[in-house]
Amino acid sequence: MSETESIPRFNHVALSVPKDLVSGDGARDILRFYEEVFGWGAMPTMVTEGELLVLRVHSNEQFVYLHGSDDPLRCPPGDHFGLQVDSPEALDAVLERARKFQHDDARVEISDRKTEDFKVLKLHSVYIRYLLPMSIELQCFDWQPGFDAARTG
Repeated sequence: MSETESIPRFNHVALSVPKDLVSGDGARDILRFYEEVFGWGAMPTMVTEGELLVLRVHSNEQFVYLHGSDDPLRCPPGDHFGLQVDSPEALDAVLERARKFQHDDARVEISDRKTEDFKVLKLHSVYIRYLLPMSIELQCFDWQPGFDAARTG
């Protein structure tokens, strides 16, 4: 790759969902959960009642695009997309907000938090799902001294 080429990077996830999730109470539930737990908000210029709800993920260049459909996406339980936080404490803070929300809304699904030890890396993770067809795997990469994401060997 030349110096003038940009490395492709993720900027959005698009999911077809039942139309009732992008309108009325469904949209309000989606917005409330993802704002309270993950800090996302609606992109007001990209909301069409019953058709479209776009969640801004901390930047106008990162978003979750929810399109209302008569034939929405259906996924097996393991299908997910991943988000990363900078520390185990940050992961635990999101997890605590999800558990608090779950206390009042049983539709929140949360896996057991786990830590996998790969010697140079401890991978902390938890899966969280609310109303969408895919879960979010929240991860923290806890690198040992001398190692980081850029090191390949």
